[in-house]
Amino acid sequence: MVTGELKSQVDKIWETFWTGGISNPLTVIEQFTFLLFLRRLDENQLLAERKANMLSTPIKSPLYTPEQERFRWHSFVNKDPETMFDLFTKPQVDADNLTVFEHMKQLGEQNNKQAGVFAHYMKGATFMIPTPKLLDQVVQMIAKIQMEDRDTKGDLYEYLLSKIATAGTNGQFRTPRHIIKMMVEMMQPTQEDTICDPACGTAGFLVAAGEYVHEHHPDWFHDASFAAHYNKDMFTGIEFDATMLRIAAMNLQLHGIDHPQLIARDALSEANADSRDQFSLILANPPFKGSLDYDGVESSLLTTVKTKKTELLFLGLILRMLKVGGRCAVIVPDGVLFGSSNAHVQIRKTIIANHKLEAVISMPSGVFKPYAGVSTAVLVFTKTNHGGTDNVWFYDMQADGYSLDDKRSPIKEDDTKDIIARYQNRQNETNRSRTEQSFLVPLSEIEQNNWDLSINRYKQVVYEQVQHDSPAEIIAEIERLDAERAQALAVLKGLLA
Repeated sequence: MVTGELKSQVDKIWETFWTGGISNPLTVIEQFTFLLFLRRLDENQLLAERKANMLSTPIKSPLYTPEQERFRWHSFVNKDPETMFDLFTKPQVDADNLTVFEHMKQLGEQNNKQAGVFAHYMKGATFMIPTPKLLDQVVQMIAKIQMEDRDTKGDLYEYLLSKIATAGTNGQFRTPRHIIKMMVEMMQPTQEDTICDPACGTAGFLVAAGEYVHEHHPDWFHDASFAAHYNKDMFTGIEFDATMLRIAAMNLQLHGIDHPQLIARDALSEANADSRDQFSLILANPPFKGSLDYDGVESSLLTTVKTKKTELLFLGLILRMLKVGGRCAVIVPDGVLFGSSNAHVQIRKTIIANHKLEAVISMPSGVFKPYAGVSTAVLVFTKTNHGGTDNVWFYDMQADGYSLDDKRSPIKEDDTKDIIARYQNRQNETNRSRTEQSFLVPLSEIEQNNWDLSINRYKQVVYEQVQHDSPAEIIAEIERLDAERAQALAVLKGLLA
């Protein structure tokens, strides 16, 4: 959990970037991330050096050669601002003409395992801190942050990501972390799961899934084969935005997932055509209302659902990427639930009739504020290829623990825990009436309604009967009031006579 002191330190660094001339939040996070990574590289080599000294053996694949000692965090952090800035910006002739930044990028090209997953996504990265003063200020502040344990590192980065204020462009909305956590708790990742987010952004779903495993099943890590699976194969993220990919890599690495599969490509494109029947759990909030290169969309997706709407294409993609028996929890705009176009009906029918739709959770429109006021829902389904939908569980979420205006202030009302508990005990929902917050709807009824999944289609609204006086009684009341008025007027005239 982010403490007040840690939050204050991050806030000061953020403010220093802004006053130093870097105002784009993504650029701030990216440059902040580079410096965090440099500190981590030095810490890794210090650890390797201590082990080597104890065993009297040389370090395998060192991150820094003796000539590159000046590029190490503990070395340049004590330099004066001008010297430090020169190390970042001027090639050092006696150190292979590298700078601190270029050396960091080179580690990714060399595929040095000690550098971690972040190093692989440095292609195209640019050092953008403009002055020695700003670099020195930020480096000194980062040096004071205590980052000994995994939780602190992860929490620090999560707090940093919460400051993204430019989200919303190109259909990217930062999914609220408590909604992500709710979806992960509903799906309960298993020891064997291979988890994918095909539009991973900052990797919030993958990080939350990893935290779920740490919180609920710490004993799993006693098994070496699971630990290897957790660090290498369990988590896959696909993202075409290079900046987001770097942020995702650092987010995962700081949360203790050292070597996730992060794939730099457009998930809807032909380049991703080979991703089939691969994952057992997909968690996603794919982009909608974003731009789409229709001509580049992979052909089999258009066979599943012929449309230009990214939210529908991603549902087709998820069905293709899941293994048979694989599960999915995905956020969709509510238009997906009731849209009447051929594509809308086609994808709903496919999920309901050909696979097993488990649940539809209708969320209030303020969940994504202040980024957007769009109404959304969570669809939960299992890929079966032979149907299986019987009763679909609907939940009408009214509150998520925060006000639904732009301020998103904490409030007492919160349905998320009730959703998790009821979803995991859906067999007890059979007696709930359509007037309650959750209920089951049989497949036949959904089919009769043209596969409509809007909760308002099935929910019963109870109207309160209001009693009104009869017209005669109302007229009599008016006559009584009129007589009183006439009498009062006559008294007033008498007083003035």
